Amino acid sequence: MKNQFPIVGIVGAGAMGRGIAQIAAQAGSRVLLLDMQPDAAASARGSIQAQWQRLQDKGRCDLVIEAIVERLDAKQALFAQLEAVVGPHAVLATNTSSLAVTAIGATLRRPERLAGFHFFNPVPLMKVVEVIAGLKTAPTVCESLSHYARQMGHTPVQAQDTPGFIVNHAGRGFGTEALRIVGEGVADFATIDRILRDQVGFKLGPFELMDLTALDVSHPVMESIYHQYYEEPRFRPSVITAQRLAGGILGKKVGEGFYRYENGVAQVPAEPAVPEVASIPPVWVSTRAARRAELYQLLKDLGATIETGASPSQTAISLVAPLGFDITTVAVVERLDPARTIGIDMLIDDAATRRRVLATNPATRVDIRDAAHALFARDGKAVSVIRDSGGFVTQRVVATIVNIASDICQQQICSPRDLETAVTLGLGYPLGPLAMGDRWGPTNILEVLFNMQTVYGDTRYRPSPWLRRRGAIGLSLAHVEEH
Repeated sequence: MKNQFPIVGIVGAGAMGRGIAQIAAQAGSRVLLLDMQPDAAASARGSIQAQWQRLQDKGRCDLVIEAIVERLDAKQALFAQLEAVVGPHAVLATNTSSLAVTAIGATLRRPERLAGFHFFNPVPLMKVVEVIAGLKTAPTVCESLSHYARQMGHTPVQAQDTPGFIVNHAGRGFGTEALRIVGEGVADFATIDRILRDQVGFKLGPFELMDLTALDVSHPVMESIYHQYYEEPRFRPSVITAQRLAGGILGKKVGEGFYRYENGVAQVPAEPAVPEVASIPPVWVSTRAARRAELYQLLKDLGATIETGASPSQTAISLVAPLGFDITTVAVVERLDPARTIGIDMLIDDAATRRRVLATNPATRVDIRDAAHALFARDGKAVSVIRDSGGFVTQRVVATIVNIASDICQQQICSPRDLETAVTLGLGYPLGPLAMGDRWGPTNILEVLFNMQTVYGDTRYRPSPWLRRRGAIGLSLAHVEEH
């Protein structure tokens, strides 16, 4: 197979640049890896021209990939000088993760040969690359870069020139919604991480992930995308990470983040023990409970005494399983005694999870809470008990992820197929966000969002038109026919 770009120049010898150089060499290209002074904008002209001329490759590079500091002025200055150095048919690519490709190329004489070529660290292991067309990028440039990505052993995904492109845009829901849950006092960091690992299958919980990437990287990305989208509520950052960043509590690399680290190992607080109770009251299940038949079977398997009357007795646990609503709202609407009412998250089939999640309301009695905890832990499955929350933890985070992904499709930033590929390869999610919606039901996700918007009064939870329309008529989110 003919090499798409026989001679490739890479400007920026940091971890990203070195990683790109490695896979470019493996693809059979001759690679020129160049570095620049810290003051990139000021020194661009001299350093680039001198090093290229010393290598005697002036005018011969087929492709130049920029991987320098994430500053618009530095990148513009570099590319302006590269135009005078490379040949007329060379392709210019920027590895930017947060700047607009169109803005980077705005000062070029030939912006049509500039495109985004965004890799992820560590480059040899992260097998996805975003190919981004600026407003003036020639289609053939993106086609050539996509072909070259495949020669490198990577999977290219095509994206429009929008804030965060695909991966950083689609990834907004995971961390920001988890931070909102903590900010409401619903649960602590470790509990939220456990729930999302054990119920959904994420490899890392959101706070483990933020500790790994470090807040000096992740919080500025949150702020950048939020502001670039003119304060879109779906991307709202958190004061929690802003405060921790200001205090230098960045994560694993400094030994302290959402967890403390000793010899690189997170010190995770132990889970609360299962309460010991003398007896467990009978259980009455709400007629509006999600997965009601499955919940009845679960209670039978656990040996519970089940009440089947139209309303609970004065001694029963009132068990509710809402989608999107909080336990308080359900108790009031269904005229249940809030002191004896507790909720269970049934968005996901119990058999498919490693953890059950219960939620109290502010009036739930301690003995009712402890009895429910003990009951649902009878078969040895882990149980987390959280405070009242519209949408528990899993419903909130999953619905937010699916909704943001749906709006990426609504905006036609990329195809649904490329979205799924980018997220599973770039973020390591157990499913693509659209596949998550399909697996747990677009109508269920819509119900969670509508009800959360009612509980919180926040436009953050307004459903994307793309999700609302496809969900309303029963169409798949992940499998979309092209018209």
